[in-house]
Amino acid sequence: MNRTDFQLGADLAGKRIVVAMSGGVDSSVVAALAHATGAETIGVTLQLYDHGEAVGRAGSCCAGRDIRDARAVCDRLGIAHYVFDHESSFRDQVIDRFADEYLAGRTPIPCVQCNMGPKFTDLLKLARDLGADCLATGHYVRRVEGARGAELHRATDPARDQSYFLFATTQAQLDYLRFPLGDLPKARVREIAAELGLGVAAKPDSQDICFVPDGDYAGLVKKLRPEADTRGDIVDLAGAKLGEHRGLIHFTVGQRRGLELGGTPEPLYVVRLDPAAKRVVVGPRAALAVAAARLDGINRLGPFDGALTVKVRSMAQPVPAAMIGDRVVFDSPEYGVAPGQAAVLYAGDRVMGGGWIAETEGALQAA
Repeated sequence: MNRTDFQLGADLAGKRIVVAMSGGVDSSVVAALAHATGAETIGVTLQLYDHGEAVGRAGSCCAGRDIRDARAVCDRLGIAHYVFDHESSFRDQVIDRFADEYLAGRTPIPCVQCNMGPKFTDLLKLARDLGADCLATGHYVRRVEGARGAELHRATDPARDQSYFLFATTQAQLDYLRFPLGDLPKARVREIAAELGLGVAAKPDSQDICFVPDGDYAGLVKKLRPEADTRGDIVDLAGAKLGEHRGLIHFTVGQRRGLELGGTPEPLYVVRLDPAAKRVVVGPRAALAVAAARLDGINRLGPFDGALTVKVRSMAQPVPAAMIGDRVVFDSPEYGVAPGQAAVLYAGDRVMGGGWIAETEGALQAA
């Protein structure tokens, strides 16, 4: 490892850096990079949830193993490591909201809520309480010093970019945060870990949502909100009943599989969810085309003017759009735009901000 491998900003020798450590290879390498600057480095891990409870198996404590891995890395580097129990706030701010969003017929993004709450708000407070000059994390994004302060940019490696999940980062938070991995490919991060003899060098990346490790989102929502498993009707755009469903939590906008509707003249997709009437509304693919979306909870990191692109799903490609008031207006109809997801605005590689999709305007309706 050499100091050209990363960028933490101005010379931090003699300063204090707090590193958010999850027990994975990314945050472990960040701790090593921070330590290499000569700064006093402190690893902090938040215990957020009970993995054994999440999967229904006593003793299946992934969270405990991650904490042990983080501590072992800190011991290897010779730096302090602290663990803080934030399980209660994580349940309130992330898990319960996840269940409530599904119950309301929306498609949630708990990773953004986690960044908005325990990971950034709580960790930043802890870092400041520890007298740190900055908080460093293992996110794959770039922090660039611009003419008017710090800017948030996509990671150099598009396959690892996590900027979509950080759209709600405030300017004050961005001024304090550092993202040393934004210029590195994942393969190089693992190489650095191996060079340093870190035991997590080959540790697999986490999959799915951390508190739903088996991927059974509906099962978790039913456990937290038993009323979510209420049956209802599947109807077409005119309101005619086509069948029945076993609970809105099993469906998201754009979904085709699982409808179990035979004999229809063309493929049908979930166009919207009506939680008040407990109905799944379906229609042809053309009915999924969206002309615009109204946003709530808008966060601005730059001006919403000029040539912009927008991402409406984490895996979607950015598409040209304009921001008019609280509405994103697409240059061409966009598909798979679901209430509850985020719309994130970019100018080139720079994140200009974004908001939560509250409602959509169909292209057929706007025509």
